Amino acid sequence: MYDSLMRLPLLGWGLFAATAQLTGIIQLMDTRSVDFAYAIQVAARLSMIAFILLATAAVLLRTRPSGKASGLEPRISALVGSFMMYGMVLFPRHHLSLSGEILSTLLTIIGSIGAVVALSQLGRSFSIMAESRQLVTTGPYRFVRHPLYLAEGIATVGVFMQFASVYTALLLAAHIAFQLRRLHNEELVLSTRFPEYADYSQTTARLIPRIY
Repeated sequence: MYDSLMRLPLLGWGLFAATAQLTGIIQLMDTRSVDFAYAIQVAARLSMIAFILLATAAVLLRTRPSGKASGLEPRISALVGSFMMYGMVLFPRHHLSLSGEILSTLLTIIGSIGAVVALSQLGRSFSIMAESRQLVTTGPYRFVRHPLYLAEGIATVGVFMQFASVYTALLLAAHIAFQLRRLHNEELVLSTRFPEYADYSQTTARLIPRIY
């Protein structure tokens, strides 16, 4: 019952976020001429819509967890880490040069596409909370243990560039801290549930091969 109820607010969030991205595309059509910068901004928003819809579908179709973190902190870290960065759009947009705008959009596209690939590999094992369903070690998970976090981080940097300020930099730093905490909580659950996770973690980088 709890797992089913938790799907409802996530479904609502997914539909709201996808609609907001679609609204952004319509606004771009009304305010900008068609050029290269326009095209990659539309591509970035479309890739974000694809990720949001795929994540929403994964939440709705996911299997019941075989293990989960106990206590309140893992749940708070998961929710704050997942949704904190959406508060960035409440701040004034930072004016970028054409090259800066292109770089920002490309980072968003690359991160969004990477997130779609990682999420499609997870399938019904996807979870926002620190839970275990199935140990996935194929696809991008052959190279890093948390490719979804890496891809989301790349996209987040792209978005941050568009709203860069002292306040959004603090927001980004807090977001990174909560995401790292989420990694820790998830790995505790996975190592408890899957004995083979210890060998996997010894041979596979956490986020960046040969670095971290």
